[in-house]
Amino acid sequence: MKINRYQDISEIDREAKKDYIDRHSAFVHCEDNAKAGEKFKVKVQVGDEYKHPDDFDHYISYVQLWDGERFLGEANFTAGTMGNAPTNVEVDFYIVPTKNMKLMAHAYCTKHGLWQSDEIAVSVS
Repeated sequence: MKINRYQDISEIDREAKKDYIDRHSAFVHCEDNAKAGEKFKVKVQVGDEYKHPDDFDHYISYVQLWDGERFLGEANFTAGTMGNAPTNVEVDFYIVPTKNMKLMAHAYCTKHGLWQSDEIAVSVS
């Protein structure tokens, strides 16, 4: 399966291409540091400036959180979950880390496939 990735949209000229890339890209939001053995919040948001559709044939089906190659969690959606209106899907994951992490997220669009976030390094002490 092809994995799509976010590009620096400031380098892309056409507004339509910016919209396409931004609204499908997953973004990981969390602190840079975590305490071993304590609950740690990681927010994954799909899209930043642009909202993704929530139509019966075009919606975000799932969002996953990974630590390198280790699967941490997944949230699944069906068409209409977001009220049949364009939105930035957001999922909060709560994990208990034991070692340094390299977090990344995947978001799957039913029309445009799998999208992967940039990797975020988290130090665990």
